Amino acid sequence: MRALAQSLRPFLAAVAASLALAGLARAADLAEADKKFRTGQYQDCLRLATRAVKSDDADEGWHLLLLRAQLATGQYTNAFAALTNALERYPMNSSIQLRLLGRDVFLANGEEDRAKDMLAEINQLASSRTWAFRDATNRIIIGRAALLLGADPKLVLEKVYDPAKKTDPACREVHLAAGELALDKQDFALAARSFQDGLKKFTNDVDFLFGLAKSHALGDRGQMLEILDAALNQNSNHAPSLLLLADYQVDAEDYAEAAETLARIDAVNPAHPEAWAYRAVLAHLKSDADAEHKARATALKFWKKNPAVDHLIGRKLSQKYRFAEGAACQRRALRFDESFTPAKAQLAQDLLRLGEETEGWELAEAVNKEDGYDVGAYNLVTLKDTMDKFQTLTNEHFILRMSAREAGIYGQEVLALLERARATLTEKYGFQLTTPTTVEIFPEQKDFAVRTFGMPGGIGYLGVCFGHVITANSPASQAAHPVNWQAVLWHEFCHVITLQMTRNKMPRWLSEGISVFEEIQANPAWGQAMTPRYREMILGESLTPIRELSAAFLAPKSDEHLQFAYYESSLVVEFIVEKFGLDSLKKILADLAAGTEINRAIAAHTAPMARLETDFAAFARARAEQLAPGLAWNKPRREDAAAGPEALAEWAAKNPTNYYALGQRASRFIKEKKWDEAKAALNKLVELFPADTSAGNARARLAEIHRELNEADAERAVLAELAARDPDAADAFLRLAELGAARRDWPAVVLNAERHLAVNPLFAEPHRHLARAREELRETPSAIAAYRTVLQLDPPDPAEVHFRLAKLLQAGGDASAKRHALQALEEAPRFREAHRLLLQINSETNQNPAVHETNPPKP
Repeated sequence: MRALAQSLRPFLAAVAASLALAGLARAADLAEADKKFRTGQYQDCLRLATRAVKSDDADEGWHLLLLRAQLATGQYTNAFAALTNALERYPMNSSIQLRLLGRDVFLANGEEDRAKDMLAEINQLASSRTWAFRDATNRIIIGRAALLLGADPKLVLEKVYDPAKKTDPACREVHLAAGELALDKQDFALAARSFQDGLKKFTNDVDFLFGLAKSHALGDRGQMLEILDAALNQNSNHAPSLLLLADYQVDAEDYAEAAETLARIDAVNPAHPEAWAYRAVLAHLKSDADAEHKARATALKFWKKNPAVDHLIGRKLSQKYRFAEGAACQRRALRFDESFTPAKAQLAQDLLRLGEETEGWELAEAVNKEDGYDVGAYNLVTLKDTMDKFQTLTNEHFILRMSAREAGIYGQEVLALLERARATLTEKYGFQLTTPTTVEIFPEQKDFAVRTFGMPGGIGYLGVCFGHVITANSPASQAAHPVNWQAVLWHEFCHVITLQMTRNKMPRWLSEGISVFEEIQANPAWGQAMTPRYREMILGESLTPIRELSAAFLAPKSDEHLQFAYYESSLVVEFIVEKFGLDSLKKILADLAAGTEINRAIAAHTAPMARLETDFAAFARARAEQLAPGLAWNKPRREDAAAGPEALAEWAAKNPTNYYALGQRASRFIKEKKWDEAKAALNKLVELFPADTSAGNARARLAEIHRELNEADAERAVLAELAARDPDAADAFLRLAELGAARRDWPAVVLNAERHLAVNPLFAEPHRHLARAREELRETPSAIAAYRTVLQLDPPDPAEVHFRLAKLLQAGGDASAKRHALQALEEAPRFREAHRLLLQINSETNQNPAVHETNPPKP
């Protein structure tokens, strides 16, 4: 026997080696097939996997890969059959990976109960055979299943994902799951970090690239597009990336491109439910009800009650400001699955934007209770606590909410401005509003962002209109450079008119263009004007074709390009009104309300789009060329600029009427304190370019020189010209008020104090100037109101303010005069005039005992 055993050893060794080699070969084949799957070669992958699973000793990985490939290509019924076979091979006591993927297969076929069974089996296996699933991949499977079963996301992250990452930091699924969880909970910064970490280990992995792109979808769209391009270079058939691209194209109103992108998905998976949901969105936006119904039905073909379909349709409609239609879709999704949290969260946002606040806030709180890790829901609930402390001011047409402090300072001025806007614009556009408009003004930018966008961000937005609701940043949130809040609210209220006129069926560029245009009609200093940079952009290659203008708002190259998109849009509206009349614009809006596509609506009342774009481009170029025609606009050559100050000065001297040369010469003379030469250069700029209000404009610099030289009259004259053109020139307004007070030119003080308050009403000094001017003009009620406002703003000399207020009140026989006189003395006990005033008040009170203060009003 020993001899026999020894003789068999070489044979057995050969057999073992053969089996090992076969195993390695199969592993290599599986890796190659998996690579084909990740690079979008789905048919090749299917062929390899289909052949492999026929073998009795096929690795489980082949079954998983086959199911993934069948799902990716829309072979849902085939996947169902393949899953049934695989479950028979891997019974209840084995694979949890198969069961988690099996859940997706069952759902794709509408088998919701069997999908739930898969999660129940995973839960049972994870509880009874913990020792069998300690590797990182299986831990992630358990974590994903736990989340689907409603586990606390934070607990899953801490107790499952983090330990799995420590156990095997090289595990792909660990990094992917962490990023996907952050995305799902709207923690986009954390998601981006997770996917970036994953890409360091799994370079050019399409799933990580897609996740990173999606983490930028609500932020830097330009970066998102760059990353998406990299993802599609790795896998041109990657449906999630193509869907994200289509999503962007829908937002950009590039519907033809979106349809082409969806066709790329159709070539791979003709049954993709999300692709068909996007087709339903496109049909809805074209007012094609039959096509919309067919697309939605196709999206629900295999899973009749898939809540994600209506949720996606509704979300996209809401992003188009079709909040009522969007809300209806979310309700439909919730009828399919009342626990579908994304639909609840979106419905909460929709209702809040529609002004249906009671149900909206209740839903937001419900989502937060169900999922405390959902950043969007948490932000909303936290915001509600803040807004509950707001003060509400109302009249027949408006519901105004703002902080109690700000409401007391300028709330009535806001209502008055809104009433003027309403009267002007409803008459001009022939449209009557039937419900009050809600306006919410936020002293904290982050609160404005949460109310408006659902999460912090949105830096640069001053206000947003949803149709019936306006949200706006208050001057308090705009740091050292607030803008004219009256212009902002006029702009946003114009959106109320145009959005309701069109039933929210207008492209963004037209909506913004009309609002900027109407700012200028209300006040020529408001809105936007041609600038040297805009001139350069128009005469260069930055003018966007009209049909592509909405996309210019989505992924601008810079903040400057975004502002230019607003300006160009307003220029298009000005061109249409100037050439075809306001009635043509109103007819375009009426057609949009009836569901006409924008280009057809414009062509019907102006000219064919191709000709309109050509004519508009000529109009814009002419406008650009008309900017300061006496100036030369060529910039110094690079070699002149690089050669140093002397070469640049020489260039400037040779170009005496060049915009940049004059500015350069002025800067040099100011630095050298050659005031006469500096004034000459700046006066030349003012002469040739009187409309300039850009940063560092000639008038502002001239005013600084005049102030330095104590030339008050010249300073006042220059600042008055600047103030008439720049609605945000707060420093100029305040200085003019000071100069007016010094000359006792009280009407000028009133004018400039009120100009300043239109920019920043939360600063005491302009209110003080206004109060003193009203006092001197004997406009006593207005002076009293202004002094009361000053006291709310913690003035540096409250004693003086109380004293002046007491004098005015005493003159009118108001008993509260005594209280203010006492408060003046409380602040400054040796204030002799206040002592004399108090004695006088006491004397008058003794002579007339009926005059007394029972419940004195607060200052």
